[in-house]
Amino acid sequence: MSDNHSSHTLHTLPTQAPTAPFALQRFSIAPMLDWTDRHCRYFHRLLSGQALLYTEMVTTGAIIHGKGDYLAYSNQEHPVALQLGGSDPAALAQCAKLAEARGYDEINLNVGCPSDRVQNGMFGACLMAQSTLVADCIKAMRDVVSIPVTVKTRIGIDEQDSYELLCDFVQTVAERGNCEVFTIHARKAWLSGLSPKENREIPPLDYPRVYQLKRDFPHLTIAINGGIKTLEEAKQHLQHLDGVMIGREAYQNPGMLAQVDRELFDGQAAVPDSVDIVRALYPYIEAELSKGTYLGHITRHILGIFQGIPGARQWRRHLSENAHKAGADVAVVEQALQHVIRPQQNSL
Repeated sequence: MSDNHSSHTLHTLPTQAPTAPFALQRFSIAPMLDWTDRHCRYFHRLLSGQALLYTEMVTTGAIIHGKGDYLAYSNQEHPVALQLGGSDPAALAQCAKLAEARGYDEINLNVGCPSDRVQNGMFGACLMAQSTLVADCIKAMRDVVSIPVTVKTRIGIDEQDSYELLCDFVQTVAERGNCEVFTIHARKAWLSGLSPKENREIPPLDYPRVYQLKRDFPHLTIAINGGIKTLEEAKQHLQHLDGVMIGREAYQNPGMLAQVDRELFDGQAAVPDSVDIVRALYPYIEAELSKGTYLGHITRHILGIFQGIPGARQWRRHLSENAHKAGADVAVVEQALQHVIRPQQNSL
């Protein structure tokens, strides 16, 4: 783990995990393949000091055999969890040890992704049908690390979607695997016939089933995921559950994250200004550009920050049209900012 930005003093980021009485999972941003990479997470941390951030799902094979550094992140991202994809207890344990050594705050096992590619590798949502194997995977990781090992799953798969089956799964993984934390995507997954995108939209949401799970397993930490679009909705869920995970909405409308610390953690917390957030990203951008990162790989994550604000469309267009050009740097972002900054104002 390396931190290449310690010489910059434009902003100070919290690096501690949320303090009691809140669970680490009280508010988290979902692991999203091709979206929640390290650039995205660094940006999201500027918006909220408390949200638990998740990596994209990383397979055990990539970590063990891949040529790249699949565990790279910045110190400022804490609290940050690594989501693993796999079903071999020994391989998962090996990766969990590596992740703990690198400083990750949590390991999460993916038991929810429904894609064909994932099923062929024997991990993801298809593992819901193999609760004993999932329990063995969790226990193998728990035996070698001291950080939390958690599960993200669905409420069911295919025709195996009764509440009793969900309870059996959770009970087996909790008791045999010694797992204490579950994030439940409140939809079942169809393992054939629906694409991953369709599996995020077509199966109906069943929030009451997740609430019931918490009532039946009060000793477990239960967080909910799926279709949650506002912090007001998050507050409603938190009346019944320990945590809320937001995915696509947090990515497409990241400005909402600026309110998380005040609304869900500390009523006195400051609400960062969106223009200031963008400018606080400049040292990171400059450091990344110096290492060969393309500007567009970072700015694609910040396109939605001004959603609903005058000039947002021009902001997005300017970045989309210019960030991929040769030599593009922070000047491109500053020029784009001028579309949302009104005259005589330095911030919104």
